[in-house]
Order: sequence, then C-alpha cells, then structure tokens
Amino acid sequence: MAAAAGRSLLLLLSSRSGGGGGGCGGAGGCGALTAGCFPGLGVSRHRQQQHHRTVHQRLAPWQSLGVVYCSTVVPSDDVTVVYQNGLPVISVRLPSRRERCQFTLKPISDSVGVFLRQLQEEDRGIDRVAIYSPDGVRVAASTGIDLLLLDDFKLVINDLTYHVRPPKRDLLSHENAATLNDVKTLVQQLYTTLCIEQHQLNKERELIERLEGLKQQLAPLEKVRIEISRKAEKRTTLVLWGGLAYMATQFGVLARLTWWEYSWDIMEPVTYFITYGSAMAMYAYFVMTRQAEMDLKRLRDPLQVHLPLRQIGEKD
Repeated sequence: MAAAAGRSLLLLLSSRSGGGGGGCGGAGGCGALTAGCFPGLGVSRHRQQQHHRTVHQRLAPWQSLGVVYCSTVVPSDDVTVVYQNGLPVISVRLPSRRERCQFTLKPISDSVGVFLRQLQEEDRGIDRVAIYSPDGVRVAASTGIDLLLLDDFKLVINDLTYHVRPPKRDLLSHENAATLNDVKTLVQQLYTTLCIEQHQLNKERELIERLEGLKQQLAPLEKVRIEISRKAEKRTTLVLWGGLAYMATQFGVLARLTWWEYSWDIMEPVTYFITYGSAMAMYAYFVMTRQAEMDLKRLRDPLQVHLPLRQIGEKD
C-alpha cells in the first residue's frame, strides 16, 4: 500500500510540475524531483537506469532488435471448390506466378496423392504440399477425393495454409440410392459372369487349335513345294556349271585351232561368227522363255521381301 501511494503521488507531482515542458522538464528534472521527494525511490530508479544502460552496452546491435511474428494463414478465397458436370473442380492460386489454376478431379478413381502430384507438376516452385484436417491431422495420399470433399480441410503449399470449404452436395434419396446399388450389383455380376481373363484364355486356345488344323492341311502342299524347290535349285546348278564347261571347252578348241592347227588369219573370222552365233542363241532363249511381269510378281513371296499383299494387287 505504501508503494502504491508513493507511485500515485509521484505521478501527480510529475504532471503538475512538468506542464507542457515534456514531462517534468525531461528525464533529468523528473529524476531529480523524484529523488528529492522520495530518496529511496530515486536511488532505486537510478540503479535501474544504470542497469538498463549496462545491458544495452553488452548486447550486440542485432540482438537489440525486436522480433515481429506474422501469420501464414491465407483466406479461403484463394482455393475454391465447385462442381461442374458432376465433377469437382478445385481452383488454386499457384505460388510462383500468383495465377489461378483449375484441377478437375474424378471423385471415385482419383485420390489425394493424385491431386498433390498434379499441383507439383503444374508449379515446379512448390517444394512441400500436403492436406490436413481441421484438427491438424494429415490426410493420407490414398484417401479418395470423394471422402476428402465431405468436410472442410487445410491445403498447405510451402509455408502457406489455405482453409478450404467444399460445397455440401445433396444426398441421394432412398429410391435413387437403391437404384444405384442395383446398378452396381448388376455390373459386378456381369463382370463375374463374363470372366474376362478366362474368356481371353479360351479365345487364345481356340485360335491355336485353328492354326494347328491349317498347318495339318498345308503339310502335304508344303512337302510338294519343298520338293519342287529342291529340283529347281538342282537344275539351275546343273545349267550354270554346264554353261561354264561349254565356255571352257570352246576356249580350248579355239586356242588349239588358232596356235597349233591353223593361223590367226584363218581363225579370226571363225571366232567372230562363233561369238555372234552364241549371242543370237542367248537372245533366242530369252525370247522363247521370257515371262510377263505379272507372272514374276506372282512368284514373289511377300513375306520374304516384306511387301504387303495389297501392293501386288494394286500393281496388277
């Protein structure tokens, strides 16, 4: 009580003596008046000022600066959720360029992880992105979008926190819900009845059986083709070697007649007519055995020359 009365009297004397002179004529006058009226209080005040000056002398300049705290909570207008054509569309203001971007999600198939990956792919400046419940519990990436939009949530992008309030959708009536359940049950029964994997296996087995039947039908024809091909190759080889033997025999006979039996003057016109006659014989063979272009195309195997069948058909 004595200390409180002393402080009240000190304030009263300070206001009366100072007037418009800046509060007791500055710090020195007020201190002197206080010391004169209350010696004990003046000494205490003087010690506090000295201690305050000593602390300021010991502290570094950066340590004497004040710290200002700011909030990172962003208004919910930067993140909005609307439904377009039955699909949720989340509009987010990206941090890098401060422009809005819309993300259309699928409630059933998409999850929270898909939405977060889309955010990071759209803005490479996003280092950290997560979704929390209003209580501060982090939402797992496997949570479906339909479950996320049932209640409010927080979207954290880097150091910004967005409060998102999805619009409430009308619940299905009992009749519509029953119809939807019937449709789901029918789809499940249809998928179970069709048994897609088993159908594919049966189809593959059927095609393999048909291929084996065609191979059995083509087996005799394939044997005939191989026999004909072997005979043709053998005959071609005989003709080639026979032609080489004929040319070697002709060369030997003409050389014998030219250098041993007769002279070059006699054999020169003979060799000319023999050469010209051989050319005429080759030309006659070509004329007699030539084949039309379409017949040659028919003999070509499109699988070996990598040509489609329609190319041959168009040229024909």
